[in-house]
Amino acid sequence: MKLQFLVIILFSSALAAHAQDRKTDATLYRRMGGYDVIATITDAYLKGVRGDPSFGRFAGRGADSLRRARQFLKDQFCAMAGGPCVYVGRDMKTVHGGLGITPAEWATSMRHLAAALDAIPVKAKERAEFLAMVDALKGDFVE
Repeated sequence: MKLQFLVIILFSSALAAHAQDRKTDATLYRRMGGYDVIATITDAYLKGVRGDPSFGRFAGRGADSLRRARQFLKDQFCAMAGGPCVYVGRDMKTVHGGLGITPAEWATSMRHLAAALDAIPVKAKERAEFLAMVDALKGDFVE
């Protein structure tokens, strides 16, 4: 009887510790606030980039193409941050190959993303982690 009681206590303690670990190890997606926050960041980022005259050479897409790209970006950000979304688009190197994206254009794009995160606002730790996550893709964009 004492052994059963001890096993139950140990098992309960292990479950409680595991639950606490799960709370502290929550995905970036969860820590940022989930899909609605990712969607808001995406929309603010795209508004900034699409309204920036320095990206004018990338204009000329139809409304449907813009909506499709917007959804792909939401899904990609969500999946990259550990959310439940599935990104079904092509890899970034293929999508952006041949566009001649410069380091300066990448930096400007990242500034728009930082501004989108600041507009929410996202906590400093999550902001830095999200920006680092996206900036890790730089080699797939910049030629």
